[in-house]
Amino acid sequence: MSKVIMSGQSTSSLINLVEQHNRDHGVQEVRISIPYGEIAGKWWGPQNIRPILCLHGWQDNAGTFDTLIPLLPKNVSFLAIDFPGHGYSSRIPDGLSYQGINSLNLLVAIMNEYGWKKVSFLSHSMGAVLQYIFAAVFPEKVDLMISLDSLKPQVSSPENIIYRLTNSIPQLMVADLRNQQKSEPPSYTYSEMVDKLHEATYNSISRETCPYLLHRNIKKSLKYPEKYFFTRDSRLKYSMGMHFSHEVILDMAKQIKMPFLFIKAKQSPYFEEKKYYEQVIGQLKTDNPYFEQHLVEGRHHVHLSNPERVAPIVTAFLSKYWSKDEDVVSKL
Repeated sequence: MSKVIMSGQSTSSLINLVEQHNRDHGVQEVRISIPYGEIAGKWWGPQNIRPILCLHGWQDNAGTFDTLIPLLPKNVSFLAIDFPGHGYSSRIPDGLSYQGINSLNLLVAIMNEYGWKKVSFLSHSMGAVLQYIFAAVFPEKVDLMISLDSLKPQVSSPENIIYRLTNSIPQLMVADLRNQQKSEPPSYTYSEMVDKLHEATYNSISRETCPYLLHRNIKKSLKYPEKYFFTRDSRLKYSMGMHFSHEVILDMAKQIKMPFLFIKAKQSPYFEEKKYYEQVIGQLKTDNPYFEQHLVEGRHHVHLSNPERVAPIVTAFLSKYWSKDEDVVSKL
């Protein structure tokens, strides 16, 4: 695994380094047709076996796994996708808002596209929340799952939900109008892009690993040739997440019986009252003998910025529970 070194390197050399990283590891770009466009993804490893499906976090993309996957077993395949509106995937139609729960349909569609009877997950943040829900709703379809730093949907107060709706809907309408007008977003130099991504995540994404996410999230400005703009759909900023009561989330935990690895970064927040998280952990430990919890030093994106802290735990888990499934349809 190589980390991008920022100091003294030109923008073109940084972009080329990420592309070379993909070539060095035999990564294949894939496209999956959906009614409003396509889902983009990166396929790592053998093409004749069912891959572990990798789901990224909110406003990230498939590049979030670029430093971790090379440290994992070479006989295992991985398919890291870009969610709609992220990375190279299509945006949802104008006039609509992003609702995370809709991605349950997307996961079923991907399974159908490849002919999978089962699915395995490796997910971070929003992706980990989504797989938790999917595994509870379709436990017979999931054979193992790995969650990085996020465990489950967050519990929000009614006041917070109403406040967010009140503030997000008007801003969503503005973002949607800008999309329809095809206006170019604000542009920045590449180094400014790195700073923005690094600082927006409270230093969770190191400057050295920012290029892996930026690679699928920027485009050259037509107005300012030396600058770039972010390509993710700005409507994503005003999505409401996935809200359930604590009771429903606990009941979901009771349905999750498959091997389940949860890795929590010690310096990352819980984004909710910790008591809710601890009660779900307790429920999983009570009902699922295959549940494992591990703590590692690092922040929310520790899997990207310090993958060497995460990879040995994931590898040990896969050695116990992963098995090759060759009954798949190759789309490569």
